Amino acid sequence: MLWSKVAARFNVSWHSKRPLGRMPIHLALLLSCIFFSVLVTGAPETPHISIYSTLANYSVPVVERNGLSYVGLLELLDPLGTVTAKVDGAHLKLSYNTSEFEFTAGKSRVKMKPGDLDLPANFLIENGRGLVPISALAGLLPRILGGPVNFRETSRRLFIGNTGIHFTAQVVSANPPQLVMNFSSSVAPAVRRENGKLDLVFEHDAIMPPGSPLLTFGNATIPSAQYWEDNGAAEISIAGTVPLYASFSNEGRTITVSTTEVSTAPVAQTANPPHPTFSHRFLVAIDASHGGTERGAALADQIAEKDVTLAFALALRRELEARGVATLMLRDGDATVSVDQRASLANAARPAIYLCLHAAGPGGPVRIYTALLPPATSNHGPFVDWNAAQAPYLSTSRAQANRIAFEFRKDQMPVRTLPADLRPLNNITTAAMAIEVTPPNSMTELLSPAYQRAVAAALADGVVAIRTGEEAAK
Repeated sequence: MLWSKVAARFNVSWHSKRPLGRMPIHLALLLSCIFFSVLVTGAPETPHISIYSTLANYSVPVVERNGLSYVGLLELLDPLGTVTAKVDGAHLKLSYNTSEFEFTAGKSRVKMKPGDLDLPANFLIENGRGLVPISALAGLLPRILGGPVNFRETSRRLFIGNTGIHFTAQVVSANPPQLVMNFSSSVAPAVRRENGKLDLVFEHDAIMPPGSPLLTFGNATIPSAQYWEDNGAAEISIAGTVPLYASFSNEGRTITVSTTEVSTAPVAQTANPPHPTFSHRFLVAIDASHGGTERGAALADQIAEKDVTLAFALALRRELEARGVATLMLRDGDATVSVDQRASLANAARPAIYLCLHAAGPGGPVRIYTALLPPATSNHGPFVDWNAAQAPYLSTSRAQANRIAFEFRKDQMPVRTLPADLRPLNNITTAAMAIEVTPPNSMTELLSPAYQRAVAAALADGVVAIRTGEEAAK
């Protein structure tokens, strides 16, 4: 809760009233999955590959050429490191971090060190864009990235490094019975209910398949669950003889499925959001303030600021990725992270924008803070004063804060921008701001999925407007 500290420092006040996997093992299951997708969306989804990494979860479109599936090489690599590509006639020279590679249109041989690699199909160049067959990714990417890659080609899901999320599922003895699913990291699936069946659709989470795609529980009410994955998404379909409901707990690591609807402090849900696409590097670092042993403000008897900021951070990640913006979560669970660690993690990732989320009680506008730098510090050549690292970016931070504030005003949400002596903003080496979320009327609104979505959507719209402006200026 920052506003009381800032108000005391600047002797100001503000009063406002506002309105408010794997593919199925049987062809029948595959056909039913395709039919379900067409039934919900009205048309088959655009083919894409979902990429899961420690830096960002995103997707890139798949195109068909000569009866084979291809993907843009630059779009695939850009969120993962420093990459450049130059086309010279039929040759594309790619530089990734410190390594160099040469591809030739119409040829399968890739020149690289320590030894060349043969792709399973020819490389293509179209309008300056290099295309590689997706069947080559399992062999090509470990050579480029220098680390392990797990590509599930049939379902087009690509895992880079140790990014997979595993889960367990068991029915516990209760009246009524409950299916408890525990995940190794926070998840935020879309939830669909129909005729006793409950579907959890993981568009953005790196869910790994269980040992068997069919899970049986020996319970008459919740007899089984079926796992499958297709076109970059994973799904768990839970069968029930009566209507089923899902509730979230443990910072999104536990999903409880029961026959009764339970009101919890959930991670905000979105209704089947569009899957993100990514065309070039524009990374947003999302920092849920507090966490672990640092609870933050006691917003109510049972509401800690650290839990609220994480819920808003996860909602913001979904909104940004739904708009094709890659994200980096500095905290996706209840972890203790110091302000210096947060700044170091953000600076190492080189994001376009750093957003730190705080929460406060009702009665004021959403506040967007930019850094207030100590006057006695300065940078000297290549040696950057840690407490003045934000100095070269401060004017950009303020301009972008105003652009995001504009989106809040468009959505009829009062907002104010102001400077604050708030770490780690002054340590961040990119455009940086902190957003303090305040509910319209009561504290319980902080837990409302609708309010979380509204705030996250306004923030995401502001970020997209900033990205659009930067692209137009290039």
